[in-house]
Amino acid sequence: MARHNELGKEGELLALKMLKAKGYTILETNWRDYKAEVDIIATDKDELVIVEVKTRSTDYFGDPEDAVGPAKARNLIRAAEAYIEQNDLDMDVRFDIVSIILKNGKAVIRHIEDAFYAADF
Repeated sequence: MARHNELGKEGELLALKMLKAKGYTILETNWRDYKAEVDIIATDKDELVIVEVKTRSTDYFGDPEDAVGPAKARNLIRAAEAYIEQNDLDMDVRFDIVSIILKNGKAVIRHIEDAFYAADF
C-alpha cells in the first residue's frame, strides 16, 4: 500500500478513536454510494454526523481541512442524502471534518464541527 494510503488509514483510525471517546456512535466507515465515499457516518445525540477525515504528514501546503473544497462538500451532501434515503432516516445532519497532522508518531487532531452547511452549496 502506498504511504499516503497508509497515512489516511491511520488517520481514520485516530478519528474513530477520538469520536468514540467523545460519545459518538459509529454507524459506518468508508461508506460508498456510486462515486461518493464518506469516511465516517456517526450519530451525536440526535444528529446524523457525516465526517470527512483529512490526514497529512505536514502542514507545509496548508491545513488538512483546506482540502475539503466545494466539490468535495457537494459530494458529501449527495452521499448524506443517499444514506438518509436508503436508511429511511428523519434526522438533522451535520458535516464535520477531522483534520490530522501525523508526523514522527505524534498526531495533532482537530475536530471541526459544522465545518460547512448543505444550504451553502
